[in-house]
Amino acid sequence: MNQIALRNKFNEVFKKTKMYFFAPGRVNLIGEHTDYNGGHVFPCALSFGTHAVLCKRDDNTVRLHSLNLPEKGIITAELADLKNLPQNDWANYPLGVLDVFQRRGYNIPQGFEMLFWGNIPAGAGLSSSASIELATAVALNTAYGLNIPQIELVKMAQEAENKFVGMNCGIMDQFASGMGKEDNAILLDCNTLKYEYVPLNLRGISIVIINSNKKHSLVNSAYNERRQQCERALKALQQELPVKALGELTIPQFEAHKHLIQDPVEQKRAKHAVYENQRTLQAAQCLRAGELEKFGHLMNESHISLRDDYEVSCPELDLIAQTAWEQPGVLGARITGGGFGGSAVALVKDENIKNLIDTVSAVYTPQTGLKADFYIANVGGPARQIEKIY
Repeated sequence: MNQIALRNKFNEVFKKTKMYFFAPGRVNLIGEHTDYNGGHVFPCALSFGTHAVLCKRDDNTVRLHSLNLPEKGIITAELADLKNLPQNDWANYPLGVLDVFQRRGYNIPQGFEMLFWGNIPAGAGLSSSASIELATAVALNTAYGLNIPQIELVKMAQEAENKFVGMNCGIMDQFASGMGKEDNAILLDCNTLKYEYVPLNLRGISIVIINSNKKHSLVNSAYNERRQQCERALKALQQELPVKALGELTIPQFEAHKHLIQDPVEQKRAKHAVYENQRTLQAAQCLRAGELEKFGHLMNESHISLRDDYEVSCPELDLIAQTAWEQPGVLGARITGGGFGGSAVALVKDENIKNLIDTVSAVYTPQTGLKADFYIANVGGPARQIEKIY
């Protein structure tokens, strides 16, 4: 009997069948802080993300471990007693997904063990949390034969982050991880969840992600405050406009009624949501038409708005964007993700990528004391079961 036969016999006797899963991270090309304002976003799934292995147990215990955070040990919980506890740390994301499954009445008859490993840089704004959530959701759906449609898994993952973790995020991150398509971006209307895939015909141009390594934590940041400011601005506009979300407004409509928002800060927040939504629609049209220079210009405008009107940038990301704008072959660059740290994304001609990396590195580290990391983005597929982890 060889090793493979012995392993298979072990699985047969002890019923320790392992199932393997993967869920991608995402980068948002344009459309930031528009998702929870009922607007459009334009993300794509990445080829890197979260790998997970699940093995069922014979009791009601759940055991979770991350190879990225071995010092946290094995996080243990019981199916009948799921709580968001500080000591659970990263494991609150998969536990939150499990909690949503149970509260929605899906039968998880026994516990399980789940091992995670991811190659998304933590705190880079590339949705490592959504990736963990979707890996968990697809794993539970598959392992327990629940036959839940993928779009529902996306919604359940968002609910987990909203209600269990306490991060009042929109649906973009989970949608991109759950519904990604190779070599395509997703134009998503977050108000209706209507979406379309737009092929990334970049023709000698690459998507470059620049991780500032300025760590952020959206749960403990001003993210929820921004959302509340937009909700108050919307309520003010609803005095005269029959709209349910800022994303329903055109720019002329907003300009004609912005006086209704008396708080100047809230007016700036609403301005970003409205203008950014329109930029996103224009950017998708530019990509369809092959007008990549215009797409890049819209990315630059997006960063300026996020810096000045929404105020979610930081000096590190502003330095990266400004430096990138000044380099040959860079069509556009902007903050990506929730902000307050994390990453920038740039469209760069392939022959100019090395210059961009060298120049940003030379400028960035002396001024910030941090080292930027660079990734050439490969656009990947959705969260799914895989045969095994290599």
